[in-house]
Amino acid sequence: MGRIDKGVKCSVAGCSGEAVRSLSFQKAKSAGLNVGSSEKRVYVCREHYKEFKKKTKKDKTIDKWRYSA
Repeated sequence: MGRIDKGVKCSVAGCSGEAVRSLSFQKAKSAGLNVGSSEKRVYVCREHYKEFKKKTKKDKTIDKWRYSA
């Protein structure tokens, strides 16, 4: 049973939603999410995870092109 199952809150500043995913601090910070803590893991709610996916979509496709044969 992890932290999300226990009911941890979203780590983004000003948000008090229930977390649904955990991300690394560096990835969340590079995506532009306003995370206050400098822990290894950052917990995000559904809305902020959706925002994270939208902001990192271009980077993912570039990496996919780079490593495809």
